[in-house]
Amino acid sequence: MSYRLGVDVGGTFTDVLLADEDSGATWRAKTASTPSDQSVGVLNGIDKVCAEAGIDRAAVAHVLHGTTVATNAILEGKGATVGLVTTKGFRQVLQIARSFVPGGLAGWIIWPKPEPLAALENTVEVPERMGTDGTVVQELDEEATRAALRKLRDNGVEALAVSLINAFANDAHERRIAQLAAEELPGIEVSLSSVVLPEMREYERALTTVANGYVQPQVARYVANLSAKLSAEGVPAELSILRSDGGLSGADAAIAAPVTMLLSGPAGGVAGAVWVAEQSEHTELLTFDMGGTSTDVALVQNAQARIGRETKVGDLSVRASAVDVRTVGAGGGSIAHVPQLTRALRVGPQSAGAEPGPAAYGKGGVEPTVTDANVVLGYLPSSLAGGEITLDREAARAAVQTVADAMGLESAEAAAAGIIDIVNENMLGGLRLVSVQQGFDPRDFALVAFGGAGPLHANALGKLTGAWPVIVPPSPGVLCALGDATTSARDESARTVLRKLGDLSAQEFAEIFTELAETTAQRLVDQGIPSSQQTITYSADVRFVGQGNELPVTFDLADGPKGLAARFDAEHERLFSFTLPVDHELVNARAAVTGERPNVAPIRLSESAGPPETSGHTRIYVEGAFVEAALYDRLKLNAGDVVEGPAIITEMDSTTLVLPGHRATTHASGSLLITPATEA
Repeated sequence: MSYRLGVDVGGTFTDVLLADEDSGATWRAKTASTPSDQSVGVLNGIDKVCAEAGIDRAAVAHVLHGTTVATNAILEGKGATVGLVTTKGFRQVLQIARSFVPGGLAGWIIWPKPEPLAALENTVEVPERMGTDGTVVQELDEEATRAALRKLRDNGVEALAVSLINAFANDAHERRIAQLAAEELPGIEVSLSSVVLPEMREYERALTTVANGYVQPQVARYVANLSAKLSAEGVPAELSILRSDGGLSGADAAIAAPVTMLLSGPAGGVAGAVWVAEQSEHTELLTFDMGGTSTDVALVQNAQARIGRETKVGDLSVRASAVDVRTVGAGGGSIAHVPQLTRALRVGPQSAGAEPGPAAYGKGGVEPTVTDANVVLGYLPSSLAGGEITLDREAARAAVQTVADAMGLESAEAAAAGIIDIVNENMLGGLRLVSVQQGFDPRDFALVAFGGAGPLHANALGKLTGAWPVIVPPSPGVLCALGDATTSARDESARTVLRKLGDLSAQEFAEIFTELAETTAQRLVDQGIPSSQQTITYSADVRFVGQGNELPVTFDLADGPKGLAARFDAEHERLFSFTLPVDHELVNARAAVTGERPNVAPIRLSESAGPPETSGHTRIYVEGAFVEAALYDRLKLNAGDVVEGPAIITEMDSTTLVLPGHRATTHASGSLLITPATEA
C-alpha cells in the first residue's frame, strides 16, 4: 500500500491527513502548533495519524507540506539582514517605491510607512547599465562591485539580493555579480532579479527579489531541519512544499525560491476545496476557510482557482503568482470589544491566538471571542479537536457578559448573537471582494466552508450571499492538509516581451511561449516528473497600446495572437464594461507546467437505510430565542441522509450548524450539502 501525507501548519493547530492512495481511506490528526519550531508539531501529528491508521511511518511515500514559515518571517519581521545591489543612481528604489499612500488626502499624516526589507545602509550601487533591448550601455565596473560587496560583508548581511535596471532584458551583469559575491561573500545566499522575477518594472522586481532573500535563510533552515528529522524518525518519503499558486515544488526548489510560498497555507485549502467539490459535481465555487485567527476566501471557476500576479502579506506586496485569496481578520479567536467612545460593538482583527486563546479554552484567556460567543449560543460541543481542548462554558459566558454589560443588553446570549452577526458580515465583505467586485454574482456559485470554525458560520453565509448549496467537506478542519495531499507539482517561467500583438507573426508568438514552456518542463523533469505526465498552461499580461496597466489572461497557444487579443477584450469588457479600438500590447509572457494530480480515491459512503439517528438534543439560541436542536454524529451519517434544521452535526475537527428552515443532505462523497428547505 502507498500513503500520501498532507501537513498544514496553522497558527493554532497543525493538521495532518493520511490518505491511502488505493482505497481513498483517510485518517486525520490535529495537534497543537509549535511556533518556536514548527517541525516538532509536524512530527507529533505524523506520529498521531500513523498510530490512528495502524501503519509504520516507513509506509508513507509522500509528505506534502503547506507551511507558514515564510509568511511568519514577513509578518513578524524576523527575516534575514539583506544586502541589495542595484545600478548606480537607483539606491533608493525601495524607499521611493510607487509613492502610494493608502487612505484619503491626509493619509500621509497618520500612515506609518513600513521599513523596507533591505535597509538603505545595506543598499549599494554599482556602475553598470543595460538598455531595455538588452544591449550593454555601460560595462560592469568589477573593482567597484567588489568594494561594494566588501562593504555589505562588513555590515554583516545574511543574504544578498541583486536587482539591476533592465536585467530582465539581459542578465549578464547580474550573473557576474553573483560570481563575484561567491568570492567576496562566501556562504551567503544570492537572489538575482533576473531569476526571481525576469519582468519589467524595477521597483516590483527589486522588492520581490529582496523578499526572496529576506525569507530564504529561515526557509532553508526549516526545510533542511524537517527533512533531516523525517529521515531520522523513519519517514523515508521525499518532502514537497506547497506553493502560493496551489502547486507543489520539491524541497530544493522551495529553498531556491521561497517567495513563491508566502501563501502556502491558504493555497492548500483552496486546492482541497476544489478536489472535494468535484466529487459532488460542483466546479463553480466560493471557498471560505475560517480558522482561529483569520478567514481566507477565494473564487474558483471551472474547478480552477483564479491565480493572481500579486502576493500580499501584511504590508508587503510582491509580484509572485498566487491563488487569489483574500484574508479577513475574522476567526474563532477574534476578540469582541466595545470602544468607550462609540459604544459600538467591534469584532477583530485582534485575536486571542493559541495562547491564551478564547476564554472557553481555560488557558487564562478572559477577553470575549467568536468561539466564546458560539459556546454561549450552544453551538459547540463540550470538547474540541478530538478531546484535546475541553470547553469551559462558564468562563465563556463571563467573557461575553462583559460585552452585554458594556452595551446595556439584557443577556449574554443577545451579546453573543451580535458578535456572530458582525463577524458574519465581516466575512461577507471578503466574499464580495472576490465575487461582486470582480464582476461575478455569488448566487452563481456554491459555497465551500471549511477550517475549524467555517462550518459553524457556513449556513449563515449561505443566506447572506445566496450561494447554494453550502458544501461542508469531510474533515473540514483539516481540509488544507487534504489539499496538500491531493494537489500536483507546478512551476512556471515568465519574461517581458513588450511587443504589439499586431507586429508578431504566429511563428514568433509561438516561439516565445514554447521556449518558456520547455524551460519550465525541464525543471519538473529534474524533480522526477516525466514530460508524459505534464500539462502546459499559457498566460500573458496584456494591455491596450497606450495603457499603463495590464491584465493577466489565460489562453490556448493554438489560437495565436488574435485568440489572445479576443480573450483580453472579453476580460476587459467584463471588468470595465468597455474595450478600445486599438492594437494590443503583449507585456509579459508566461508558461506554467503542472504534473498529474495524484490518484487518491474519493470517499464513498454506504447508502442510507432510513432516517439518520440522533445522538441527543440541545437548546440553542437562534434569531432571538431558544429552540430545541437535534444532535448528530457525522461519522454515523450515510449517503442520502437528510438532517433538518435546527441541528448540530459534530465531528472530530469541526462542528456544523444547520439553521431552522434549512436542511443538510449527505452526499455519497461524504460532503454535507446545505440548502434552504424550500429548495430541496
